[in-house]
Amino acid sequence: MPIRVAQVVGKMVNGGVEAVVMNYYRHIDREKVQFDFIVDEDSTVIPREEIESLGGRVFIVPPYQKLNKYIPALIKLFKENRYKIVHSHINTLSVFPLFAAKCAGVPVRIAHNHSTAAPGEWKKNILKYTLRPFAKVFATHYAACSKYAAEWLFGKKTVAQGKVKIFNNAIDLDKFKFDENVRNEVRKELGIEDKFVIGHVGRFCYQKNQEFLIDVFAEVYKKNPNAVLLLIGEGEDKKKIEQKVHDMKLKNVMFLGNRNDVDRLYNAMDVFVLPSRYEGLPVVGVEAQVNGLPCLLSDKMTKETKMTENAELLCVEEGLEKWADSILNKINLPRNKNGYRNLIENGFSIKERVCRLADYYERISK
Repeated sequence: MPIRVAQVVGKMVNGGVEAVVMNYYRHIDREKVQFDFIVDEDSTVIPREEIESLGGRVFIVPPYQKLNKYIPALIKLFKENRYKIVHSHINTLSVFPLFAAKCAGVPVRIAHNHSTAAPGEWKKNILKYTLRPFAKVFATHYAACSKYAAEWLFGKKTVAQGKVKIFNNAIDLDKFKFDENVRNEVRKELGIEDKFVIGHVGRFCYQKNQEFLIDVFAEVYKKNPNAVLLLIGEGEDKKKIEQKVHDMKLKNVMFLGNRNDVDRLYNAMDVFVLPSRYEGLPVVGVEAQVNGLPCLLSDKMTKETKMTENAELLCVEEGLEKWADSILNKINLPRNKNGYRNLIENGFSIKERVCRLADYYERISK
């Protein structure tokens, strides 16, 4: 019988954390390890059909905001299924499901951090900094997507002692390799064959900073009217960003929504831009670099994100002109042909990493 792990993923909204867990699930040896997904009832994108086709299960619980219902529902769920391992991916909020797991007698309780914090989201930050001291209270094991994210939640001393397991946001590298034929197909489909294409993939929210990106693109467009901005994703701030584009009378901004062919869309881009206010190690930054794209990334994410020569980390506070000039300087910058190799060397091949995760589960469940 495979080890069945309860993966607490919170709200599934087609975000990066869910993508990481699903990437591991698709490639793991499911005769050894199976996943159950514990999902908040206000989720908007739950790949239930795929999960169940792979042998997993989806359990819907009240959102964490309703703690008086959330915790009892989790305790009941964990007891009924007699899990040996609960793996929580909801950052500082993991204190709640791991408390429930302890109450239910679950012996292995993993707190996994995927993010950090930044000024601006004062309500979220109050909660994050309030809960951060409790990150290790109910956890038996600690994990993170990067050293930066690990130190932010668990502390530098804990990381230095080797107590935090780093699981890279690994992907299927072959899926994201550059393909000239696909590039031509997609650019023709979108009517952007002769354009300078700037791409962005991310949920429309404060963290991803699309408002700043629109202002940057306005500067780029003034200097190069042949530029096009592709925005891929959905989210709570999408209408606000659409209104901003309308009010600025900006042309050449394309909202493509959630897509299941993002791997194809990277091929159509000339530059990838991610001006996040904070991050752990973003999956989309990994995907874009596998494709070989010149990348302009916020320095508010872990420095480990930069893995190719034509990826640049830049401070958002440098301003619009600096960001616009950096994008324009990449017009004739060729794709990095070593992107695929670099990502393998940096440990981002899911085929290799998934074996380590399976071994980890087997080891800690004994």
